Amino acid sequence: MLVKTYGAAVQGIDAIVITIEVSVEIGATFNLVGLADVAVKESYQRVRAAMKQSGYEFPRRSVLVNMSPADVRKEGAAYDLPISLAILAASEVMPAGNLDRYMIMGELSLDGSVLPIKGVLPMAIKARELGYTGIIVPTANAREAAVVNNLDVYGVDTLARAVGFINGSEVIEPTVVNTREEFGKAVADFDFDFSEVKGQENVKRAFEVACAGGHNILLVGAPGSGKSMMAKRLPSILPPLTLHEALETTKIHSVSGKLKKGSMLMTTRPFRSPHHTISPVALVGGGSNPMPGEISLAHNGVLFLDEFPEFPRAVLEVMRQPLEDRVISVSRARYSIDYPAGFMLVASMNPCPCGYYNHPTKECTCMPGQVSRYLSRISGPLMDRIDLQVEIMPVPFEELSSMEAGEKSAVIRERVVKARALQTLRFNSERNVHCNAQMNSRLLADYAALDDECMARLRYAMKRFDMSARAYDRILKVARTIADLDYANRPGMTMEKAVNAPILPAHLQEAISYRNLDRSTWGSSMPS
Repeated sequence: MLVKTYGAAVQGIDAIVITIEVSVEIGATFNLVGLADVAVKESYQRVRAAMKQSGYEFPRRSVLVNMSPADVRKEGAAYDLPISLAILAASEVMPAGNLDRYMIMGELSLDGSVLPIKGVLPMAIKARELGYTGIIVPTANAREAAVVNNLDVYGVDTLARAVGFINGSEVIEPTVVNTREEFGKAVADFDFDFSEVKGQENVKRAFEVACAGGHNILLVGAPGSGKSMMAKRLPSILPPLTLHEALETTKIHSVSGKLKKGSMLMTTRPFRSPHHTISPVALVGGGSNPMPGEISLAHNGVLFLDEFPEFPRAVLEVMRQPLEDRVISVSRARYSIDYPAGFMLVASMNPCPCGYYNHPTKECTCMPGQVSRYLSRISGPLMDRIDLQVEIMPVPFEELSSMEAGEKSAVIRERVVKARALQTLRFNSERNVHCNAQMNSRLLADYAALDDECMARLRYAMKRFDMSARAYDRILKVARTIADLDYANRPGMTMEKAVNAPILPAHLQEAISYRNLDRSTWGSSMPS
């Protein structure tokens, strides 16, 4: 007898349907075909033991399992459940009438229990897209799949329950999640808050500007000045995820197996902080079994690179293309996959090898030229993509010992959200432009034009500090964001009026102050 069940394979962050055909005929062999990896072929042993422990006999006949499309590689143990149900139906232990209504995925333990798997969310999205009545998944993954509306999600914890549900002897209520309600409850849930940071008001302001315009930022300061501490609090002032962004982000983490047990939807922007020993493949994704890298795991969130110059040059250079295109293309001999990479880069570094260049109280022990050589570990093209470069000074004891709490993240976030809403209105008709950091030359000419006084100030700064040409566009983008923060939070200023409000000299002056490392004199000699 021939029976078909339906599962899914994940390619990139999307799923494709896998048809599992099982034929049980006279004989005594077991064959599994269809470009399956070792883990899939080992399902014979798991399925056999799970059936026995669940009270079913593995057919003592010839069993042929075909997985199509045959040219798509099938990986992992998640096909155990659809294979076992198809075998039981083909051997007439259970009816096969309802199997074609469901997409089925799950790994089997030897005792017949169903174990959680990766990539359930994109599978559920594909099941709804293709019109399946429902999806049968491990109980641990049911809430994750239930995020998808208009699809019945059935969580099973044992093979016996799955069989009972298909033959009608077991009633399993579909898992229901009010996605919008659950999402709304948790969007402001953070472990860290900027009110815990003592002093460093200028750095907090730089972070506010970076979040308001989606700008990349580099922090330069001595050890212990608070670079990592403040970077960890950055997600608390970023605009909340939209439901679309949350689904997209959750898909990536689902495919990577990074979702917490029982989680259904990511409600806060991701914060990824890989160690500087990371390999290029781990950063961009890929591998023999392709998986998203840290760049994609930070999609719609923050990628924090601490000790920036300590990362290998090859690792840093792979970020240049995704920083511009917001997508990373991984091409290998066997596959070609696109992963989303719309992240905000936050990097931190010491100013020199010893860490105390420009320190107000400690003397730098580096030899002449070491400071500039240390900075040169970061290439010009990569530095070109960092809009804000902020030098951090240690916090004085008086501020450090103060019991007064700083401004709460929620207050800062409110200003950031207003500025982002202004940009959403401004770029409503533009494709793939959502914030000021993504403006091209045409948009800069339209929305960041300077009057004569501002142009004179910018000309003076470029010559006075011998800034590079690449700083010009960055300064204009940041100045536009600072202006948006100003106008969006002015009482009585309408959004329509603020969209085209001019950049003022004060806005431009602040933007220029965020280009510390562009000055040709920075790091070229030892401080006097």
